[in-house]
Amino acid sequence: MDIYKINTIAELTRDPYVGRGIIAGLSEDGKNAVAAYFIMGRSANSRNRVFAEHDGAVFTEPFDPSKVEDPSLIIYAALRTVGKKLIVTNGDQTDTIVEGIRLGSDFSGSLRTREFEPDAPNLTPRISAELDFSDGFDYKMSILKSEDAAGSACARYSFEYAPLPGLGHFIHTYVGDGNPLPTFQGEPERVAIPNGVDEFAEEIWQSLNEDNKISLLVRYTDVASGKVSQKIINKYK
Repeated sequence: MDIYKINTIAELTRDPYVGRGIIAGLSEDGKNAVAAYFIMGRSANSRNRVFAEHDGAVFTEPFDPSKVEDPSLIIYAALRTVGKKLIVTNGDQTDTIVEGIRLGSDFSGSLRTREFEPDAPNLTPRISAELDFSDGFDYKMSILKSEDAAGSACARYSFEYAPLPGLGHFIHTYVGDGNPLPTFQGEPERVAIPNGVDEFAEEIWQSLNEDNKISLLVRYTDVASGKVSQKIINKYK
């Protein structure tokens, strides 16, 4: 087993249902910090979503508002900026992190106030990433997940990375379909990141299961200039 192998996104999304996923890393030419986030869905309520950008932030929104059953865990800000930091998550912990940083806390400290989602029996993990441009570029990732099937306690894992050209890290909520859904295990997976935002967005989108994929966001930020290039793909338009 090559622990330093860098996989393609297609190799890491062979399961029909990996849930929601975050990728963070550096483009192959070393110029762009990269963040990607996708959502998949099995239920009608979960599938009834699109990504929409407002004032530089990206939100999940209902595709058909009349069909929303429970917005509590599916409608949230997926991406926000605070100071020189970019926050990407799979839930309303985006706002928790942003507010925590504004009040003087940090990424991991803010997440200590949160835990996995209250959606038994799945107990979906909360996954998050921070891209920090305060001194060049580095990034962090986190997963909050249940320690047992009953949701008795929360385990909190944090990962910090020095960026390497062409290398990203990929964390997702599930590892295949099931009932309940099997939770992600281990460290974020190593994944190759190309230079172009359009190329990477297309690669991710084509790799996800056709029936279950819903929306994708990919943002490239030039580390030197701060210029942003972004691609959003929604299955329902």
